[in-house]
Amino acid sequence: MIAVTIRSAMLGCALLVLSAVAVHAHDARPAYLEIKETTPGLYQLLWRRPVYAGMELPVRLSLPEGLQNVTPPAVRELSDSVVETRIVKSASGTIAGTRIDFPGLEGTITDVLVRVDLSGGATSTTLVRSSRPWLEIPASTGVTGVLAAYFAHGVEHILFGFDHLLFVLALILIVRSGRLLLWTITAFTVAHSITLALATLGFVHVPGPPVEATIALSILLLAVELVHGDRGQPGFTARWPWLVAFSFGLLHGFGFASALSDVGLPQGDIPLALFAFNVGVECGQLAFVGAVLAVAALSRRIGIARRLEHYVRPVASYAVGSLAAFWFLERLAGF
Repeated sequence: MIAVTIRSAMLGCALLVLSAVAVHAHDARPAYLEIKETTPGLYQLLWRRPVYAGMELPVRLSLPEGLQNVTPPAVRELSDSVVETRIVKSASGTIAGTRIDFPGLEGTITDVLVRVDLSGGATSTTLVRSSRPWLEIPASTGVTGVLAAYFAHGVEHILFGFDHLLFVLALILIVRSGRLLLWTITAFTVAHSITLALATLGFVHVPGPPVEATIALSILLLAVELVHGDRGQPGFTARWPWLVAFSFGLLHGFGFASALSDVGLPQGDIPLALFAFNVGVECGQLAFVGAVLAVAALSRRIGIARRLEHYVRPVASYAVGSLAAFWFLERLAGF
């Protein structure tokens, strides 16, 4: 009975997720600023802004008045971002304590990850949010700053990565047993943690566009399984959900690795940043599953579970499938 109400109540949650989804699944990908001091008072600067549907993120970089260009900005346009590099110098001899602004960030839903490496080993890693689109550069934040910034990035990536969320939601709708659901989500978590680590550490390399297209295809296949299950024809996923979750989880891990590579990793703290990002992803995923189960409990309490099952489930199944098909064709065309 509990499993039935979980599945039925999640249909309302599916529509809420779908209503919040634009046609792109990763519009929360952050911008990235890296400032590295090569000699006292001289800095290499890298500024990367993501590109969504051919449009650059409308965020500008406003440096402190004391910083002057030594070399003019060199701009490279990539398929998913615009990268600007230059060398600057500080009139005062240091940038610690100065302020960097990001005009336009307040009008977006994304963030800017800022990495500063100063001579002498002092480092800082900060996530600048749209609610506070500026940063005062500290002398050092060390381990705490890296943990906080990459953990927050992991949480935001999964919660705004609507393709990953729809995959998890489809699994919840298919699996009928609460115990089996626990094994299924665990298998998905273990799998994408493995490939995230392997890809981030450079042991495996898979091109990003095919991975993103195949992730969309994985959601489409689960949507087909949902429709068949509604017609009394349960498929392979209904019988072996943990195996399907593990197999596709390996694929989703490469997607997480791509998102992590977009912002870069601090050279001296790669294992720490990877660990914090992965924990953030898992915490965000658990928060989503917990919200889904809370909706289930509420629907059971107010007695609307059966109505959700009857009226909303067919709409949710086809909506998930249609959106996944759109993503797949869009990403396939972008190769």
